[in-house]
Amino acid sequence: MKDLEYTYAVARIRALEVSLLTGASIEQLLSCATFEQCLQFLSEKGWGDAGGELDAVSMLKREEEKTWEVIADVAPDMNVFDVFSYPKLYHNLKAAIKEVCTEARNENIFYEDCKIPGSEMLHIVENKEFDRLPGQMAQTAREAYDTLLHTRDGQLCDVIVDRAALDAIYEAGKNAADQIIHQYADATVAISDIKIAVRAQKTGKSAEFMRRALAPCDSISVEQLMKAALSGMDAIRDYLAGTAYAEGALALEESPSAFERWCDNRMIETMKSQKYEAFSVGPLAAYLIARENEIKTVRIILTGKQNDFPEEAIRERIREMYV
Repeated sequence: MKDLEYTYAVARIRALEVSLLTGASIEQLLSCATFEQCLQFLSEKGWGDAGGELDAVSMLKREEEKTWEVIADVAPDMNVFDVFSYPKLYHNLKAAIKEVCTEARNENIFYEDCKIPGSEMLHIVENKEFDRLPGQMAQTAREAYDTLLHTRDGQLCDVIVDRAALDAIYEAGKNAADQIIHQYADATVAISDIKIAVRAQKTGKSAEFMRRALAPCDSISVEQLMKAALSGMDAIRDYLAGTAYAEGALALEESPSAFERWCDNRMIETMKSQKYEAFSVGPLAAYLIARENEIKTVRIILTGKQNDFPEEAIRERIREMYV
């Protein structure tokens, strides 16, 4: 019965994949002379709301919402997709804690398209109703809240919540019945760890800081990665060269933006095998990642056009498309 449910869901996703932006579409967008022409091009591709104003922030937000609306409409079981929404969920927690502890109020800092939208998360934190949060998130919330309240150290608060988010992603992947979800979770945590190690090396962070920030996973050793980061960038590259992320070492040598691009392209490559699946959650997960990658790439191009960046500077940040 599950196979049959996914057969219908995958058929719907296959029909939607034809509207994903291709490499050629990205080239057309890049060739637009102005920021306004970019928005018009995207509008003609169906981005944003029909008849709505050509506003980049609203357009990109709407595309993110559409993606989750599609998944919610076709997925036999939305719980499978928790692993993909944890970054937004934990972002809401972090933002709410900072709002409450600093007594600041900022607009548009929350995600609404996750299990605990911003307004609800803010209410939970304001009233210290942490037991309403799922699983280990309650303990994370208490620790991060108390840390920020007593130390006023926003970075330490970030580390606590971000590490908990990575642990939650990895745990969800480990417990998933579908291998592609496990692969996604492990790669997500490993790539995040590599980014943390690179930033920590550049800013001279201590072993204690990295031990707190790095999350264990299958495909890398956080202990070896930490030791490499303490030794220098060359040591990080040398360590990565002996792992499944060897190409990341080459990208690190090229530039920081090349490394960021490689991280996203690596995830897209992981998902491409799902084009040939028909009876599992894989194609739905791949579509979700493809859309997130597509939106990120469009955001990069729009930001570049809006700020008159040279085409070469924009191009080196462009991600590989799923189709």
